Amino acid sequence: MNETTMRRLAKPMLFLAAFIWGSSFFIMKESVHIIPIFYLLAIRFTGGAVLLALVCWKKWKTFTADYLWRGAIVGGLLFLAYAIQTFGLAGTTPSKNAFLTAVYCVMVPFFYWLAAKQRPDRYNILAALLCVTGVGFVSLTSGFTVTWGDGLTLCCAVFYAAHIVAVAKLSPKKDIYLLTVFQFAFAALYAWICGFCVQDFPAPGIFTPDILLQLAYLTVMATTVALLFQNVGQVWSDPASAAVILSLESVFGVLCSVLFYNDPVTVRLVIGFALIFIAVLCSETKFSFLRRPSRTKQN
Repeated sequence: MNETTMRRLAKPMLFLAAFIWGSSFFIMKESVHIIPIFYLLAIRFTGGAVLLALVCWKKWKTFTADYLWRGAIVGGLLFLAYAIQTFGLAGTTPSKNAFLTAVYCVMVPFFYWLAAKQRPDRYNILAALLCVTGVGFVSLTSGFTVTWGDGLTLCCAVFYAAHIVAVAKLSPKKDIYLLTVFQFAFAALYAWICGFCVQDFPAPGIFTPDILLQLAYLTVMATTVALLFQNVGQVWSDPASAAVILSLESVFGVLCSVLFYNDPVTVRLVIGFALIFIAVLCSETKFSFLRRPSRTKQN
């Protein structure tokens, strides 16, 4: 495809990636009640690693041994994020899980400050304040309590942020597709180990056609296709637009859970969701889309 065609397809690809990830919150809410969580993640990451390895088979000629330890680190952080998020999903609603997970976008600048000594700016601080306020509206009930599922979901956001920073530190001069294969492979390995240690292997009878369809969606679409759409879309889009579109993942998560899971919608939740979304928007774009570009003076 030529450059013009790729630029036209970039934005739809990013929207599709955001929708796929958002819809996976609703789908996983159903699967987690039937398949033990570690085995659910093991199946998902194993399938993702195999599919991505096959799709990117030409990349293997660039393989070096350091992909292994790099993949082990980023895969470990990804596994912790997904595992904690999935356990948290069992104790909260899909919409709250989707939005609270999006908090990682605000945490990333502060984590990167610790790792690379790059100080966050005023937009990062504003985003953090908006996010904390939004989390309060979403998580605190009328009795000012936080459910254990909300707490775990916020913990998973910490690991998502750490994962993003780790990828930024470990991926330079490495092929991101090949590194992602090893990331998925190690995440699958950790999930299989935890599953064998603490959970009973799922009985074959639970894999009904409906469950197999859900697993296929999580593995093929949410783990493999969405990642490729994100990477390709970001290459052919400006960063501010890409960040705004991808942040709609949480909005699609709420939309799907309200439409298909009958999640209740209250004024308090809407206010909290709006504040978190504005915080993500502020952190990722610094509201650059609101400022007119300065005109260059002509001599």
